[in-house]
Amino acid sequence: MIPNAIDAHLHLWDLQRSAYSWITPEHGPLHTTITPTRAEGELRASGVGRAVLVQAEDSVTDTELMLEVAAAHPWVAGVVGWVQLDAPDVAAAQLDRFTVDPAFCGVRHLVHDDPRDDFLALPSVRTSLGLLAERGLPFDVPDAWPRHLTATAELAAALPGLTVVLDHLGKPPHGKPGFAQWREAFAAVAARPNTVTKVSGLQVAGEPFTVAGIRPAWDAALDLFGPDRLLWGSDWPMTLLTAGYAGTWEVVSQLVGELTAEEQDKILAATAQRVYRLDPNTPEEAACSRASTRS
Repeated sequence: MIPNAIDAHLHLWDLQRSAYSWITPEHGPLHTTITPTRAEGELRASGVGRAVLVQAEDSVTDTELMLEVAAAHPWVAGVVGWVQLDAPDVAAAQLDRFTVDPAFCGVRHLVHDDPRDDFLALPSVRTSLGLLAERGLPFDVPDAWPRHLTATAELAAALPGLTVVLDHLGKPPHGKPGFAQWREAFAAVAARPNTVTKVSGLQVAGEPFTVAGIRPAWDAALDLFGPDRLLWGSDWPMTLLTAGYAGTWEVVSQLVGELTAEEQDKILAATAQRVYRLDPNTPEEAACSRASTRS
């Protein structure tokens, strides 16, 4: 496997800092503060060098927390934060503030928790996403199936200068009715050259996480996007509900291991570096570079 692997999708949260209203006691092991020390331990145990922190709440507080962690921990390759996309003036001010920090590398909004089915088509949101395109920042779309997958393709077509990152392969319905419909909508996203997708978040609570279980979605992703436009992410600690970090990495490693060395490098490192414009140096060298940029 790739010694410089980058986990392009990892979460942290501090329940003392913010509400994280979706994290309730019913979520069991998720209902606790997830610390950078604990995350680093998971990465090290699996031999993964760096990770991109991805927002877990639509709040400035959550983004501030991740940027603080990035400043203190060399293993953080970048931060995908949040800005208020439905208010372009606010979004512009927040982008001005956050992009001063070299760790800030993208934006995400929890569309699956937003009550507006047309969120990605709102004129105000399109205006804000145009600001991202101007700044070279990608936009992550989580849990798109079924409400937002077609809208993601439409967004990518409307803003060809914006890199759209489809998280979790759009959340395919593994082995369930609707898989064919998911694949059709997924193909429409893949048809847009300014899109990439993450092999992440494929676990289903209560179901075993196996190579056989996710292979249909994996094969579709390889066929439609190709290795050049795939990047891997653990989605830890969400995987605590299924296979954990090590178990998830083991399954994905088996699938990626079937490819050539060049293809493996793209999925496990190079695509994430390109999309998020990450520092190609070692964690320690990258941290020094970020520190000098801040000073």
